[in-house]
Amino acid sequence: MKILLVHNTYQQPGGEDVVFSQERRLLECAGHQVLTYCRSNWEIATYSALKRLALLGRMVWARETRREIASVLHSQKPDLVHVHNTFLMVSPSIYSACKEAHIPVVQTLHNYRLLCPAANLFRRGGVCEECLKRSLWRGSLHGCYRNSRAATSAVALMLAVHRWVGTWSEMVDRFIALTEFSRQKFIEGGIPAEKMAVKPNFVYADPGSRASGGEYALFVGRLSPKERMITLLAAWQRLQKRIPLRIIGGGPELASLQAKVTQMELSDVRFLGQLPRDEVIAALKGARCLVFNSEWYETFGMAIIEAFACGVPVICSRLGAMQEIVADGRTGLHFAPGDAGDLAAKVEWAWAHPKEMAAMGRAARAEYEAKYTADRNYTMLTEIYGKVLGNRR
Repeated sequence: MKILLVHNTYQQPGGEDVVFSQERRLLECAGHQVLTYCRSNWEIATYSALKRLALLGRMVWARETRREIASVLHSQKPDLVHVHNTFLMVSPSIYSACKEAHIPVVQTLHNYRLLCPAANLFRRGGVCEECLKRSLWRGSLHGCYRNSRAATSAVALMLAVHRWVGTWSEMVDRFIALTEFSRQKFIEGGIPAEKMAVKPNFVYADPGSRASGGEYALFVGRLSPKERMITLLAAWQRLQKRIPLRIIGGGPELASLQAKVTQMELSDVRFLGQLPRDEVIAALKGARCLVFNSEWYETFGMAIIEAFACGVPVICSRLGAMQEIVADGRTGLHFAPGDAGDLAAKVEWAWAHPKEMAAMGRAARAEYEAKYTADRNYTMLTEIYGKVLGNRR
């Protein structure tokens, strides 16, 4: 097949960029001809004040992007377009170009942008579904995107316009949700159920399982929002015995969290900063468990399956996709979201039961081999492509 991949990167790199790169490599290694159209939100940094004012219109309909995509479709004639992200520079205008060229479109739903201007269904330290259950303009009222009512209203307008013209319902042939939980949320938000497939992310290349149990707990992720990290540190403050915690990641809260650790006298907590992937994998293999304590609906959580691939069990929030991926008592443990006391209790149980945790680690590795390998993912992805192309024919 000849496939055009479309992706818009944010100013802060994240899991979406990793998945885009991995799927591109996966398709190329399998012999497909892969074309890419990529833009970056860093482009905004070069804009004049006048040009930045025009971003509202661009967010809804980027004319030059549509022209460029239309030109690629005309000259290259791909069999299929797979969109990963269009926010902000690409914009949803490209879907009409694909429809005009009669080329089918698949879109991966990496976040909740189609349901929520802030893309995460999270507000003021907890899950928020007001935009999903009531109106997109609830987000504008609260200023959920960048803490700005004006910016949130701009995103809400983009979503409202494209709902009204039928972009999501008529111009996308198949959506890929990363879990059954997120699939149900998008159906609840109006995406036709018959257009929704489920395909998880994957780990490539296989890092291999660790040889023995670890000696510390590990957190891997962006150090924001503050609430998640405060819960983690509060749990460590409640521990009855000393248990080392290593924290990998950067973000706007790093300096304040380091100061907080000093203030709380948590000498067993160490910040390792942002690390390259090989060092993250090495740290995972040395961990007793991964702590994944998000307090919002993660669409997936790449760190979880990276831990599984290394044979490391996961202690996660009993919430959304996390509790779908991690089986409580089999591949890890669940705790009540935001409950530092419950998290502390689960961590202490993990240290008191090393044999049980080792068994969970083996089960986690088996789960990776069954669901999250590159080979398994390639099969699922090409099945989705095949159905879309078959339906078009």
